[in-house]
Amino acid sequence: MAVHHSASYSLTIRAVIPHEPGQFARVAAAVGEADAILGAIDLVRVDAGHVVRDISVLCADEDHGRRIVDAIRAIDGIRVVSVSDRTFLMHKGGKIEMAGKVPIRTRDDLSMAYTPGVARVCEAIGEDPERVWNLTAKGNAIAVVTDGTAVLGLGDIGPAAALPVMEGKAMLFKEFAGVDAWPICLDTTDVDEIVRTTAALAPGFGGINLEDIAAPRCFEIERRLQELVDIPVFHDDQHGTAVTVLAALRNALRVVHKDLPDARIAVIGTGAAGTAITEMLLVAGATHIIGVDVDGIVHRDRPGLDPALRAYAERTNPLGLTGGPADALRGADVVIGVSRPGVITPEMVRSMAPDPIVFAMANPKPEVLPEAVEGIAAVMATGRSDYPNQINNVLAFPGIFRGALDVRARRITEGMKLAAADAIADVITPEELAPEYIVPSVFNRRVVENVALAVAEAAQADGVARRHAVPDADAVG
Repeated sequence: MAVHHSASYSLTIRAVIPHEPGQFARVAAAVGEADAILGAIDLVRVDAGHVVRDISVLCADEDHGRRIVDAIRAIDGIRVVSVSDRTFLMHKGGKIEMAGKVPIRTRDDLSMAYTPGVARVCEAIGEDPERVWNLTAKGNAIAVVTDGTAVLGLGDIGPAAALPVMEGKAMLFKEFAGVDAWPICLDTTDVDEIVRTTAALAPGFGGINLEDIAAPRCFEIERRLQELVDIPVFHDDQHGTAVTVLAALRNALRVVHKDLPDARIAVIGTGAAGTAITEMLLVAGATHIIGVDVDGIVHRDRPGLDPALRAYAERTNPLGLTGGPADALRGADVVIGVSRPGVITPEMVRSMAPDPIVFAMANPKPEVLPEAVEGIAAVMATGRSDYPNQINNVLAFPGIFRGALDVRARRITEGMKLAAADAIADVITPEELAPEYIVPSVFNRRVVENVALAVAEAAQADGVARRHAVPDADAVG
């Protein structure tokens, strides 16, 4: 199987190379022989008889990176001075910062931005609490809240280790939707404490994005929080994933000329994401979904089902199938993996219906690598940015919150989520649609624009919008 290189495993190697013809070619040859990709080559300085260069290489994983460095070190006359992991360098010192929107250069600036002038603004909000939307950052602010118990595919790594992901989330909010988001990592896994703390923080925000909280606690946390606060509460691991999967699946089914109500769909993983995906697909019209967890296919007669799985069983598996993942995939049109690496095999995909659709979304390693099912799967998608068809929540959550904030929505409804999925899918025209292009690029700016508009309109239709138009400028003073 070919090596799959990724910028997430890229190194910058600083090496001292003799200043003689052909010396760098020896380095380049060693990199090539180690199956790496040579990237940027930067001259640092020229010393007497030597050249110092920074050499960037793309690797497949950390072990591959070490082999490349060892290969360069083994070259006579070449000295490796340092090795920098480019991903770690990006995170050094954190990825976000707070910046003011207005300058404070004079006493007058200070007296208006802070004391004494700010007191007049505080009094105005005290007299009319709704003015907080116009006179503070609340109307464009999202809290990204986690307890660090279900981070990516890493699991329960705690709130401190989760912070780099939350910072990244905040960056994406700002970059793609202009929304100011703040990471809040809570050092507790107690449901009551998470709900109480987050609700207490809510007055400063226009929405709450729950992130990387393990199931089944995440369901109760979201439900109770939405009952307590009058702003949207959105567990992105559930609903952002579900919206993006629905968008991708609608286009994938168009590619293979199948319809959602007729498709047999296996969902591998029935945690937060798998449950939400199932719910969204059912709302959208799917009729035949089979869920699989670590104990096999979920069915009504399976002993030991907890309340969440029992409710899941009541809504799925109409034929009462039993067994494991292989049984669920046999004859299926679609498999959606939100589980762990290696759960799906090429043999399982071969047993699916003609033109199988495979969404292997475990991160950072998918349930099955695209290379392993090349020529078997008609449409293949993952959650990774280094393969085609990345099913990435960034297609959904920035636009969903942008639209919700624009109309000051009180909550996110099913109608708003369905509208978001349609908006994402429709960015790709029928002429553009192809097996390797079922979801738009996360860098396509039309995605957020389309999603925000669709979500805002759906919020108004569903009666959860505080305002029904987005004025050019809100009145102040």
